[in-house]
Amino acid sequence: MLHPSYSDLMKVVNSEVEPGEAPVVNSRYSIVMATSKRARQIIGGDEPLVNAKDKKPLSLAVEELNQGKIRILGDEE
Repeated sequence: MLHPSYSDLMKVVNSEVEPGEAPVVNSRYSIVMATSKRARQIIGGDEPLVNAKDKKPLSLAVEELNQGKIRILGDEE
């Protein structure tokens, strides 16, 4: 099981959306695509933005997203 859950991650990503605006993320697919892209960046040599003690790149990417260290940009951005 993924911790935090997809719904928790979606709340974090959409937390900066003003009332009445469309959410940045509507599906788990968007979370999966964003974290996998960030994991590939970490594998490619980017420094993790969270404590990297013996964690796999995907776990680091999920933790970065959960802590608000990275953002998912909407289509307009």
